[in-house]
Amino acid sequence: MSTATHEPPMGAVTDDAWCTSTPRRGGGGGLRSVGTALDVLECFAVDSTLGVSDVARRLGVAKSTAHRVLTTLAGRGFVEQDATGAYRLGLHVYELGMLSHARNGLRHVALPVMRAVAERTGHTVNLGIPDGADIVFVERIESMDGVRILGHSGRRQPANCVSSGLAIAAFNPGVEFARREAGFPPKARGTIRRVEDWDAALADVRRTGHAVLHSGFFTDASSVAAPIRVRGQAVGSISVLGPTPLIEPDVRRVVPLLTAAANRIAKQYSF
Repeated sequence: MSTATHEPPMGAVTDDAWCTSTPRRGGGGGLRSVGTALDVLECFAVDSTLGVSDVARRLGVAKSTAHRVLTTLAGRGFVEQDATGAYRLGLHVYELGMLSHARNGLRHVALPVMRAVAERTGHTVNLGIPDGADIVFVERIESMDGVRILGHSGRRQPANCVSSGLAIAAFNPGVEFARREAGFPPKARGTIRRVEDWDAALADVRRTGHAVLHSGFFTDASSVAAPIRVRGQAVGSISVLGPTPLIEPDVRRVVPLLTAAANRIAKQYSF
């Protein structure tokens, strides 16, 4: 595993958007043509526009194949061409994504609770859910400090880089195993990088019921998270994020607020 570390500084505004760490998912059988079309869409997770040659090169397919797939996707509104002829994601992807977002039951239950936590703490509040070895932040209420830290940074992060990942993995064996198998990519100086540290951190979360991580993904930024547990298993987490000088002295105050919020969300979501 590489030991090189890319540390996004606090306040850095990047173009990572959602997806620089989006996992390449296995086909698992099924129709090859459908898999190829989905692979083409995944190419746009990082780059906003791509030409036919770019897509063909990334997927290792013939340009004619890439062209046929892009043409089909364009006909259904999943991609569209700009004035230069390059392709970008189409509005239909946005429509489907917004439907998925709006219909997420955990988000629907959590949102009013998150607003209350944001008002009480003054910090940015995140709702994270697990996806394999990563955590996807499906809702975020930002403070001014949160905007300064996060910029356009991604909403998908490796579980070892965020307190939400620790809070969830401690009570979700699937996430714990998936991250262990995928390894521990280093992002900032506080990132968990070794399996021994991963095990110790999860044991601490199980003991205390919450997770704290300093400079896990952003240098000089800290987060605190509590797991949302339904029938004992973490299905998500609620967390606060901010500059370390603001979060570190506030941990004792925010932990009971997050724990109560997580319990409230879990109780409402389980019905």
